[in-house]
Amino acid sequence: MSSEFTDAQLEAYLDESLDSQVAAELEQACRDDSELLSRLSAINRRRDEGVHTLGEIWRRHQVGVPSPEEANDFLSGKLSQDQSDYIRFRLDVLKCRFTSALVEATEQQLADSGEQSKTRREKYFQNSADLLPKIDE
Repeated sequence: MSSEFTDAQLEAYLDESLDSQVAAELEQACRDDSELLSRLSAINRRRDEGVHTLGEIWRRHQVGVPSPEEANDFLSGKLSQDQSDYIRFRLDVLKCRFTSALVEATEQQLADSGEQSKTRREKYFQNSADLLPKIDE
């Protein structure tokens, strides 16, 4: 039963970067499978001893997570097809929580700035309208 989860998934769980649905499944499985819990403990011990895998280093340092500028360009459609496909892969296939959080935060930031811009334009219009001479019909 413990073979259902790979070591990479267990490491991602320890880094809190595993998809939340898979993490919940893993937690449930740990309650029922002492072998899986032993594997998780062994990985945690190995990490405490300073032995790290390449994948673990990539996850810990978030190698491959797009920058905020790339996330902005992704949402604006300014990235090349390859770059957009890579971010879409991180979101849809890897279900990278860091990439997902970054894209969601950027979406919110863009929405907020759009609202601020609209409000600012309306204020400028109202202030300018008062300065224009009134035309009698």
